[in-house]
Amino acid sequence: MQAHNWTFDAALGIYKNHQLSKKLLEVSAGECKILPFTSDHGIAFKRNAGEMVNIMHINRLPNSGSSRLEEDTRIPIRKLSWGNRQIKVVEFGEGVEYTHLMEMLAVFKPSNSLQKALKTQMEEALDTEGARAFMDATAVKLVYTPTSLTGGSWGVAGLPLAVASAPLSFDHCVAVGDYMRDIIHCQPYEGDNYVGLSCNRNLRSLKQDRYWQQWHQYLQKGDFVFRGEMGMTERIRWVEINRALAFSNTAGTSTVMGEAVVFGDEAIARLEAETPHLRLDPNYQSDFGRTQAAAWYGILGFGSVWDVADDGKAKIVRIDSL
Repeated sequence: MQAHNWTFDAALGIYKNHQLSKKLLEVSAGECKILPFTSDHGIAFKRNAGEMVNIMHINRLPNSGSSRLEEDTRIPIRKLSWGNRQIKVVEFGEGVEYTHLMEMLAVFKPSNSLQKALKTQMEEALDTEGARAFMDATAVKLVYTPTSLTGGSWGVAGLPLAVASAPLSFDHCVAVGDYMRDIIHCQPYEGDNYVGLSCNRNLRSLKQDRYWQQWHQYLQKGDFVFRGEMGMTERIRWVEINRALAFSNTAGTSTVMGEAVVFGDEAIARLEAETPHLRLDPNYQSDFGRTQAAAWYGILGFGSVWDVADDGKAKIVRIDSL
């Protein structure tokens, strides 16, 4: 994501505020846990071109039983086939107001305090939108539901097929990892590993398994630790998202399991028609500058890169329940 800057636009009453700390600009997106796992596809957004952005894909080439050639045979030539995925971009933003009188008389200036409030709100709002894209039943079709201590059911149409009757376990994670590697041939996110995002409840049950690995057990010096990374099951590095608006501790009607996703490369696309930035309006209520407001604003779209459950295309598995 690009750097955030105060917008200067005198015609609309938006001005830069040099008194606000630069820390807000630097860490507002850096504090996110989910947003870093969305990929900016770098698609140039054109003005007056509508609200839908098209992501074009080259479909996977078919594999032959053998690619051996005889001396008098020609090399088989395939034709490329294309797919298309539309993602809608919408406006996002939140703000906070304060009065000139409070700024002049209060011991703790509100213009300083609002920085932390805006940073936290922006971080959580962007993470929430990223989580919604990961859990979107209309686009993320593969759903795994634990139905016993070691097994579960698979849904391939965006909906779980059963109520989760067992907490998420190491064996369930192995089943999900094997499915992604051997059935849908999903490319790993990092190295040979997939990434899992989960609520606190699921990770509590995974940490009780004897095969659970803490991150310092599998990472080497110089390796990157994801923000919020708790540990690893076989082929899946788990990141805890402890916010109900992102991943709830209750999945459907289940009383033992919460929401989670496991994904590989090319999972969620983030399209930025207008990169989120910070604004200050010194005359918010048009009362001679007595009431001021600051806000963050952007025009973005989030969505899974693929919206099918096909082999070689699906990149995300939701762990969910009826």
